[in-house]
Amino acid sequence: QVQLVESGGGLVQPGGSLTISCAASGSFLSVDAMGWYRQAPGKQREFVASITSGFTTNYSDSGKGRFTISRDNPQKMGYMQMSSLKAEATAVYYCNAKIIVHLPSGLVKTNEYWGQGTQVTVSS
Repeated sequence: QVQLVESGGGLVQPGGSLTISCAASGSFLSVDAMGWYRQAPGKQREFVASITSGFTTNYSDSGKGRFTISRDNPQKMGYMQMSSLKAEATAVYYCNAKIIVHLPSGLVKTNEYWGQGTQVTVSS
């Protein structure tokens, strides 16, 4: 069973910083792309940032400049450093990953997984 578990969310003051983490666990061959999405109250889930296994990054306009996505391949971890946070960054942040798994046939397949989310609240 493959799982993604986020951690590191919490309450931070405007202008502050926070780093959230995503741990991949279970039986799989490797983690391909990893990404972060967020969902604010009353809004749809939106893309924030992604990183390939080769460390190529991509950011939404809202994430560019203030957020930095990174990963540790041997540790099967993903991270997102958030700085100069504003109230509009308040949301549940979800980790997303495309993970390569073995099939019983011996072939491999890429599945997409989501974590359960971690709450980030920016407020004084």
